[in-house]
Amino acid sequence: MHAAEAAGGGAGPGTENLMLTKVDSMALFSKNRWLRILIMFALAVPALLLTACSNQMQPVAFQADGRPLKLSDWHVVEARDGKLVLNQGVVPYDLNTPLFTDYAHKLRTIWMPKGVSATYDPVDTFDFPVGTIISKTFYYPKVGGKDGNPSDVARSYDSSHDFAGEGLDLAQVHLVETRILVRRSDGWAAMPYVWNDAQTEASLARTGAVLPLTLVGAGSTREDFNYVVPDESQCASCHAQDWISRKIHPIGPKARHLNRDYRYAQDSENQLEHLMKVGYLSGAPAPASAPRNANWMDTHASLDARARAYLDINCGHCHNPKGAANTTALTLDISAAADRHLGVCKPPVAAGRGTGDHFFDIVPGKPDDSILPYRMASADPGEMMPEIGRSTVHREGVALIKAWIAEQSGSCITIH
Repeated sequence: MHAAEAAGGGAGPGTENLMLTKVDSMALFSKNRWLRILIMFALAVPALLLTACSNQMQPVAFQADGRPLKLSDWHVVEARDGKLVLNQGVVPYDLNTPLFTDYAHKLRTIWMPKGVSATYDPVDTFDFPVGTIISKTFYYPKVGGKDGNPSDVARSYDSSHDFAGEGLDLAQVHLVETRILVRRSDGWAAMPYVWNDAQTEASLARTGAVLPLTLVGAGSTREDFNYVVPDESQCASCHAQDWISRKIHPIGPKARHLNRDYRYAQDSENQLEHLMKVGYLSGAPAPASAPRNANWMDTHASLDARARAYLDINCGHCHNPKGAANTTALTLDISAAADRHLGVCKPPVAAGRGTGDHFFDIVPGKPDDSILPYRMASADPGEMMPEIGRSTVHREGVALIKAWIAEQSGSCITIH
């Protein structure tokens, strides 16, 4: 190399080897850096997959026998990250007119194994296959947010803040119990589960439970009551469609109760159509051709349709020709003719002091002289109807039945 080049900043003797060494070192550093990144990524992927898997619910577990001690053993609904989450394949549903249970809100779900479906029936409960699991979670909107007293619950029909997707937002609601109905090879089995104070798990309560709660209504009105979780032996009182066999069946999943729209996670859709689409129901006609009960709160429907729907779901499972109250000759399901079968001018059979000294179940035009609303308006165990399933009086339900009776024409003849 020329001296002029060295003087001008060019490479001097030995500089070329030094430059090569620097270049090789930089290349090696670059390769090592990418190698380290690849190694770190390779190590991280299994951990990420493990975390993702741990956050997923295990598949729904059909329990062919026994009584699982925890609700989570079924993997139908679980409390996760501040929400009550529905598992994959678990479909929520609702009824046109629901059964009254001390103003509790309810999340109903259904699940079936792959490859089977229920068979449609226009009148009775659908014929569900072995493996079907139906759940019903009873809960209340919270009062005072997350810092409120958990025993204070809202007397409210507003459910607009209850949901997180298809599940429930536990920041907004207080879980009380979840009931499981499972179709096994020998028939249906019922199991009640009561939620813990932490709202993280529900435990089997075969002997039932009594939970002191306070309903807080408009204007901060308060009503203390005991929420009663029925024991397993009481399930047949309502769920036995035939009082001779006393085998239990679901009450709600009938065409007339399910024929309505439901807001699913993706979109709103008729429930019968949705159950057909997901493969849980076969043989159903178009919704327009299926029976449909009225919504008892829908003032656009006739008073008669609303009252009959209310009596059907709240009373008809017992008061029908095969039910637990068949000896009373009072039929309150939707099929009853509007005559003595429905209670019009019908004297009681064995009501005892539940008559309130009235002579007939229904006196047209005179609700205050009628036994039916009298028993509905009572919370006395010796007088009230229904006999179980509530500790409070459904004021709005009583008002509906009284208005329905007041609208009726005719008179009853009393022979002294």
